[in-house]
Amino acid sequence: MANLHTPLLILSGALLAEAAFGYPKPLYAAIRHPVVWMGALIGALDRRLNDPALPFAARRRRGVLGLALLLLGCGLPALLLQAGLLQAGLLQAGLLATLPGALAVVMLALLAATLPAQRSLHEHVAAVAEGLEQRGLAGGRQAVSMIVGRNPETLDEAGVVRAAIESLAENFSDGIVAPAFWCGVAGLPGAVLYKAINTADSMVGHRTPRHEAYGWASARLDDLVNLPASRLAALWLVAAAALTRGADARGAWRAVRRDARHHRSPNAGWPEAAMAGALGLRLAGPRVYGTTRVEDGWMGDGRAEARTQDLRRALALYRRACWVQGAVVAGLLLVTLGL
Repeated sequence: MANLHTPLLILSGALLAEAAFGYPKPLYAAIRHPVVWMGALIGALDRRLNDPALPFAARRRRGVLGLALLLLGCGLPALLLQAGLLQAGLLQAGLLATLPGALAVVMLALLAATLPAQRSLHEHVAAVAEGLEQRGLAGGRQAVSMIVGRNPETLDEAGVVRAAIESLAENFSDGIVAPAFWCGVAGLPGAVLYKAINTADSMVGHRTPRHEAYGWASARLDDLVNLPASRLAALWLVAAAALTRGADARGAWRAVRRDARHHRSPNAGWPEAAMAGALGLRLAGPRVYGTTRVEDGWMGDGRAEARTQDLRRALALYRRACWVQGAVVAGLLLVTLGL
């Protein structure tokens, strides 16, 4: 059986490894990424189970079945791998007291490190700032189109910056805090199951004619498993604002309490409101996805005319929020170890 501190130790190693190295490009070229494997399974289940000729209720039931098969196919190998290492006695003789124990922790941490995206998120958002600085609006639009679903041709420079900051805030929650949270709860299987749910939501959890019924279960479960992470992400951003020169921690907390619940998403509003309040901006609000205009509440009560410098400020705040999360995890680990 794993000790209470084992998932936290795995998580600590995973966060450090991912922040330092990300997901190496040669490894991606050789075997792709676990999310790609999950996506392939989700796509195969969609093609096999999601029959447009079936009634709405039947397609919804098939979506539940597809989600269950996905979780079984992804979660069971992770569970068996972690349980196998633990039951082999590698961690039984005292945590890190033996070379096998240390190797088991390293193996599990490196596997878990493939699931959060601290480094890659920073790189993708920083590319938007670089595009604006080096190639103007066209460069910013091209870079932001890689990380958001809205139509970049409808965005002026302020719109590009706001879209990038909103993506940074939302993905901090569901791309970093959420897999970390579930890894801290259940180790590698927790992180894998969360990532499978989140990937399913991104692929089939849309209100389109094909996926409104079939993707219902994935969308609802994704909302549920992201509830704790979205609140924690807002808290980490508020704490980071208190540690960042020029950021407003009180404004971040005020925006979260006032605005987060007015976002159309039950989760995205929390980190977006915290980011908006910390930077003195207005985020979210009405925007265009493809050709569809989405009406949404504003997060924050600052200026909507965001500038490239604001994106750089958001990245600095994000880096500190990642450090805040890491410090909290380390503190919890020390507590569980009795140190």
